[in-house]
Amino acid sequence: MTWSRALLAVFFMGAGVLHFVIPQYYERIVPPWLPNASLLVAVSGVAELLGGIGVVFARTRRGAGWGLIALLIAVFPANVQMLLLAMAAHAGMASQTALWIRLPVQGLLIWWVWRAAVAVGPQHRRPSA
Repeated sequence: MTWSRALLAVFFMGAGVLHFVIPQYYERIVPPWLPNASLLVAVSGVAELLGGIGVVFARTRRGAGWGLIALLIAVFPANVQMLLLAMAAHAGMASQTALWIRLPVQGLLIWWVWRAAVAVGPQHRRPSA
C-alpha cells in the first residue's frame, strides 16, 4: 500500500467517525433545502467509513474510489452552506477566507482519490507455481 492511499483511508475513516461523534456539527451545514439532515449525515458518515476501508483492498479500491468521488461531489453543497452560514454570522475575515479556500480544495480531494484509488494500474500477481 502506498503512503498516499494509507493516508487517504485514514482521512476518510476519521471523517466518517466524526459524523457519529459530533453529528450536530454536520447537521448544521446540511443545506436547508435537503430533507432529514440527521439521516444524510449518518449516510455520508457510513459512506466515508466504507470508502476509507474500501481503498485499502485491491479488490474494492476502484469502486470505493468512485464512491468517494461521488460523495465528495454530493457533499459540496454542505461546503457552500458552511460558507454562507459564516457570512451570515459575520464571521471574521480569516474564517471566511478559509471557507472560500475550502471550496476548490474539494477538487483537490477528488484528484487525490482519483490518483490513489481509481487511476491505479493493474495489480501485479505472482505467477502460480
